[in-house]
Amino acid sequence: MTQTPPSAIRAAGELRTVFSRLRRRFREVAGVGDLTPSQTSVLSRLAKSGPATATELAAAERVRPQSMTATLAAIEQHGYLTRTPDPHDGRRQLISLSDAGAEFVEGTRRVREEWIAAALATDFTEAERQTILAALVLLDRLAEK
Repeated sequence: MTQTPPSAIRAAGELRTVFSRLRRRFREVAGVGDLTPSQTSVLSRLAKSGPATATELAAAERVRPQSMTATLAAIEQHGYLTRTPDPHDGRRQLISLSDAGAEFVEGTRRVREEWIAAALATDFTEAERQTILAALVLLDRLAEK
């Protein structure tokens, strides 16, 4: 049995802490209002991947179908979703972003990226920004595990 190196344990804790703080800061900057992280995740997924069924969204978000039903109902109250019959199976519905939903996702994405770009430009050196870019390649690889 291989023992986990202390550096891996420390990195795991630090990553969790930093990502939690960044997530809170992104929510604060973007002003997502009363949408939950689960709801904003579904909106982002639809913006990135396009229409999907509730079952597909539940699987992608790793939640039970019943939980996804509740999440979608809450998002619909904001007018951010549309439902259309699935052309391959009329019993199912495809869920996609409404125009208002697409505007919301793009607006919050733009605000978050502008905030982080300004912070990186003013508070970090070019060498630090290059270090962050290199670390992001590794973090992306970690996300694929």
